[in-house]
Amino acid sequence: MHEIRTQTVSTLGGRLDIKVNIAGSGDPVVYLHSAGGFYWDDFLDGLADKHTVYAPYFPGTEPNVPDPIDQLDELWDVVLAYDDMLDELGLDSTKLIGHSFGGLLASELAAQRRKGIEKLVLIAPIGLYHDDHPYTCANWCALSFDQILDTLFFDSNTPRVKKRMTPPLDPDEAALWTRDFIWTLGCTGKLIWPIPDKGLDKRIHRITAPSLVVWGENDALIPTAYGEIFKNALPNADLFWLSECGHEPPLEQTEKLSAEVASFFAR
Repeated sequence: MHEIRTQTVSTLGGRLDIKVNIAGSGDPVVYLHSAGGFYWDDFLDGLADKHTVYAPYFPGTEPNVPDPIDQLDELWDVVLAYDDMLDELGLDSTKLIGHSFGGLLASELAAQRRKGIEKLVLIAPIGLYHDDHPYTCANWCALSFDQILDTLFFDSNTPRVKKRMTPPLDPDEAALWTRDFIWTLGCTGKLIWPIPDKGLDKRIHRITAPSLVVWGENDALIPTAYGEIFKNALPNADLFWLSECGHEPPLEQTEKLSAEVASFFAR
């Protein structure tokens, strides 16, 4: 396991500080997490074998630091904050990965920062919407914890999933764990409720980075039709399907995902 260090960067003219988790060495990769929050998993640890990984907490989701979400009123606020963050980190050029909600942010950031993104990986991203394949934020925000487990994963009993999704044994710690999980969903949901379509379809054509869209064949959260929809909307994209995988490829198909991303980065 790589040692994780942190750096706090100032964005939005000093109004918003973002804490960034950093590990590894080599060419930079920025990772934007899903609506479920940041966690350091085997997928990120593998990336850190060859890259310097930068993984920010979405504002408001850093443990015991809830207030930064107050600085964000709309999706464009966080896109510009992340653009500032890359400047403050000195990342004039970087590879970018986004998962689910983070995939929406990564898409918007790549459309905004056209010359600064070398390669773009979108893992089951949200952000595009078609009436033939409806979904809303309630698909994940309005579920019980057991329903979330059934919806997110092809097999919630695998070791990596259980490690990530099992609350602490201590009742007080478990209550805080649940509180933080719910708050994290609320922070991300604030900017995209009720339908995560905030106009990406008008901007996705601006993305110049070669792109890889990754989707689990058994995704029960976001319709799998969006795999092809994203691929076709992006100017230069490949689509990679993962069998026996739900909405969480980094946990359910770590090795296959890692190998495909490494191959894409090497092309």
